[in-house]
Amino acid sequence: MSTKGKVTGIVSNLVTVAVDGPVAENELCYISVGGEKLLAEVIKVNGEKASVQVFESTRGLKNGNDVEFLGKMLEVTLGPGLLSGIYDGLQNNLQTMTGVFLKRGEYTDPLDRKALWAFTPIAKPGDRVIAADWLGEVKEGWLPHKIMVPFAFQGEYTVKSVAPAGEYTVDQTIAVLTGADGEDVNVTMTQRWPVKLAVRAYREKPRPSKIMETGVRCIDTFNPIAEGGTGFIPGPFGCGKTVLQHAIAKQGDADVIVMAACGERANEVVEIFTEFPELVDPHTGRKLMERTTIICNTSNMPVAAREASVYTAMTICEYYRAMGLKCLLLADSTSRWAQALREMSNRMEELPGQDAFPVDLSAIISNFYARAGQVVLNNGQTGAVTFIGTVSPAGGNLKEPVTESTKKAARCFYALEQSRADQKRYPAVNPIDSYSKYLEYPEIKEYLDTTIQPGWTEKVLRAKNYVRRGREMADQINILGDDGVPMSYHEAFWKSELIDFAFLQQDAFDAIDALCPLERQKFMLDLILALCDRPFEFENFDECRVYFKDLINTLRQMNYTKFQSAEFKEYEQQLRKHLA
Repeated sequence: MSTKGKVTGIVSNLVTVAVDGPVAENELCYISVGGEKLLAEVIKVNGEKASVQVFESTRGLKNGNDVEFLGKMLEVTLGPGLLSGIYDGLQNNLQTMTGVFLKRGEYTDPLDRKALWAFTPIAKPGDRVIAADWLGEVKEGWLPHKIMVPFAFQGEYTVKSVAPAGEYTVDQTIAVLTGADGEDVNVTMTQRWPVKLAVRAYREKPRPSKIMETGVRCIDTFNPIAEGGTGFIPGPFGCGKTVLQHAIAKQGDADVIVMAACGERANEVVEIFTEFPELVDPHTGRKLMERTTIICNTSNMPVAAREASVYTAMTICEYYRAMGLKCLLLADSTSRWAQALREMSNRMEELPGQDAFPVDLSAIISNFYARAGQVVLNNGQTGAVTFIGTVSPAGGNLKEPVTESTKKAARCFYALEQSRADQKRYPAVNPIDSYSKYLEYPEIKEYLDTTIQPGWTEKVLRAKNYVRRGREMADQINILGDDGVPMSYHEAFWKSELIDFAFLQQDAFDAIDALCPLERQKFMLDLILALCDRPFEFENFDECRVYFKDLINTLRQMNYTKFQSAEFKEYEQQLRKHLA
C-alpha cells in the first residue's frame, strides 16, 4: 500500500505533511484540493513529517487535506516527438493545453500517442543487450531517433524478437527482451527517467577533444568552448545575454538544441515562441525548430516548477546524447533557478549561506554542470551535451554567490560588460576578464593546431595581449591626456581598437557577419595581426588615429558586405595592397 498523509502546515507552496509510513526525499505525491490533485515533491523528511514543495498554486489548500505518496521521483517521458515541442518544467505539453494558461491540476501528455513512426530494426533476435543499447530507429524530422533499451534496465538481456520495419505508435511493442531470470519484457518506443538522476548510458566519459563552433568570433577564437563542455554568461540586465544565447542556438554546431527558459520574463519567452519557428537553420536550410525543444517556466509560474525545468531540459539532452547526437543546452537564467532554491531553503528555515542562498548552493550547481560532457557509448560511438547558462547578478556584481559558485563548475566564462553594451560594442563580452580553460587542454590545442593551423593557440594569446596592453594604455591616456604620453601608447591603443572593432565586434543582423566560420576567422585574424606586428612611426597621434580608423572601416566593409568564401583570394590581395 502507498503511504498516506495529512496536511499540517502551509507556507506558500511549501507544505508540511504528517505521514503514516515511509517516504523518501524527492518522492512525488498528490495533494487533494476540492476534487483537484496537485503534484508535489518531497524535499525534506523530519521524523513523521515531510516538507513538500507544490508545483501548483496552493490557493484553497488547508490543514487536513489528504496526501497520497506515489513511491517514485519526478520523471520525464522520453520518446519520438520531443523535438519541436514546447513544455513546462513538468513536461506538460503547452501546445495541447485547453486554454491560454494551464489550469491548476491539469497535466498534459508530452507525446502524441496516436502518431505513427516509421520504425527500422537495428538489433536482431539472439543479440545480447544492456541498458541504452540501440534496438531500432525512427526518423524524427531529419534526425535519426534511436529506440533504446530503457535506461532503468539492470543487467544483460537477450533479444527475443524485434518488430519488422513498419509504422507503429509510441505505445506499441517493438521488441521483446528476455532477462537473466527467464522473464520476457516488452519494450515500446517510450521510457521514463527521473530528472534528478544523471543518465549513465555510456561506457566512458573522456575529456573534451574538439571545440564546438558557434560562429561567434569572440567565443570561437578568443575563448572557445569544447564540444561537451560547460560555460556561462554573466552580466547585468540589458547587456545581451539572451541575444548571445539565441545567436549560439541558431549557429552552434549541434544536432539538437534544448532551450530552458527558467524564470524568464514572459515577453522574452514569447519572443522565443515566435522567432524559433520562423528561423532557418544555417547548417541544413530547414527550420531550426525541427531540432529544438523548449522547456519554459516564466517568472509568474510556481517557484518549484522553475527548479524542475533545468533538470527536465538536461535529462532530455542526455537522452539524445545516448543516441550518438551532439546536444546543446542553453539555460536562461540559472540565477532564477538559484533564487528558487533560496526561497525554498528560507521557507524551511535552513541555515542560510552567503546572501541567504542555501549553504550547499555550490555543490548543487557543480553536480548539475557535471552532467554535461562528451561520452563514448556502449557501441563505441560518441555523443555530447554542451551546456551554456546565463547568470543575472544583481547590479552586475560578478562577486555574488551564484556567479562565484558557477565559476568553480564551468570551464568557460563570458563576462558581459555594461560599458561595452552602452557603447554598442556587441557582443558585449569583455575580452580581458573572459576566459576558456579549454585552451589549456593538450587535446584542444592539438585539435586547433590540426584543424586551423599550427601555433593557433599562441597566435590567439598574442592577439589577447594586444587587447590587454591597449586597455592599459587607454587608462594612461585618459589620465594624462593625449600629449602627456609617448607615441607608443597611442600605437598600442589603436592596435587594440583595430582588433576590437574589426574582429571582436560582430553584427548579428548582417546576413554574412552573423555566422563567421573558423576559416574566415583565421583569415581575418591573420591579416589584423600582420598589421599589428609591424612597427609604426607616426609623427603625432592624429596620424595614428586616422590611419587605424581608415583601416578599420576597410576591414568592416569587407567583412559585412563583401566577405564570401569564393572571394577570399581577391579581397586578400586588395587588403594586402592596402596595408602595403
